[in-house]
Amino acid sequence: MHTIHQLFGNGKDLDPLQMSLRAVVVFIISLLLIRLSGRRAFGIRMPFDNVVTILLGAVLSRAIVGASPFFATIIASAVIVLFHRLCGWLSLKNKKIGYLIKGETKILFEDGVLNRENMRYGMISERDLIEGLHINGNIESLEQAKTVYLERNGQISVICKDKADGFKQGPANP
Repeated sequence: MHTIHQLFGNGKDLDPLQMSLRAVVVFIISLLLIRLSGRRAFGIRMPFDNVVTILLGAVLSRAIVGASPFFATIIASAVIVLFHRLCGWLSLKNKKIGYLIKGETKILFEDGVLNRENMRYGMISERDLIEGLHINGNIESLEQAKTVYLERNGQISVICKDKADGFKQGPANP
């Protein structure tokens, strides 16, 4: 036990070696927690998922610098990840909970008409909308878009007219 205390220190009076060893252990634990939380927490980037990122960073940093007891911060981090998984699972099972946690997709443009109310709701300017067309639809103007959405993760997605209307099904295989 004395060796562990010497290697990892106790409290806020940590030398560089102790903080470095804590950082390595927290890195490994963080990697395990991220794997446990699933791809969505660190892939999709919804506000619901960003909360986990911010909280884990804040809590686990306290373990490295000794601002809070090491094992308490690890347990608190595990609780954050497990609660995130629970909320994700509940939102799969119940649409109302899913709406509360994740929000809903908003239509910004459809059939030649801008939905200015949804644009105001998402704080999306016409320039932001056009930028979304360029980046996500690979088109230049609204005339080429059938529908434009503000997705729950804050991204703009585009259904192009040629893709939505011009799809032709090939002959059926016998």
